[in-house]
Amino acid sequence: MFNKTETEQKVAEFLLQIKAIKLQPNNPFTWASGWKSPIYCDNRVTLSHPAIRTYIRQQLTQLIQDEFGSVGCIAGVATAGIPQGALVAQELGLPFAYVRSKPKEHGTGSMIEGEIKTGERIVVIEDLISTGKSSLQAVEALRAAGHDVAGMAAIFTYGFDIAEENFKKAKCRFVTLSNYNALLKFAEEGQYILPENVELLKQWREDPANWGK
Repeated sequence: MFNKTETEQKVAEFLLQIKAIKLQPNNPFTWASGWKSPIYCDNRVTLSHPAIRTYIRQQLTQLIQDEFGSVGCIAGVATAGIPQGALVAQELGLPFAYVRSKPKEHGTGSMIEGEIKTGERIVVIEDLISTGKSSLQAVEALRAAGHDVAGMAAIFTYGFDIAEENFKKAKCRFVTLSNYNALLKFAEEGQYILPENVELLKQWREDPANWGK
């Protein structure tokens, strides 16, 4: 059985320990969108740590079984969701496919790579959910091809309101192993951040587009 609180904290701990997540409230990062951010998350780093990689694979597998029941295929979101999705598919003994960010510019012009049988319920794997826009493009591509998407599972979410709204509009459930609130709790308790910076980090999540301006 998936233990939500325990897993949220353990994943947050792992991501901070291996610096897959970096917190710099006083020296913010700049995202591709132009947003200033006190946090940078690169869950690809987990793949270089076998024990952590195994834990994430096992917890994603359990989460999918508990939340979505019987599924017939796992699909990863290119690019970071591909290795995570392949690991989960292997654990579950299921077929694996992945969804490109845009159609091929040659050959079939397809966005979907791999074979998915008609009628199979699919769970989509993503490494990180921010606004949900790119993640939901994969869901839309699968649905446009006539596939049944049960939902999405990811390692981490920032917990933005816009993501909740986007997934609700798309009528797509999503679940994650950990989240921004759990991360802040562990970061404060583990002294990864100074107490006076906690409020800065909370303010960013409330209005990320205008934070730091």
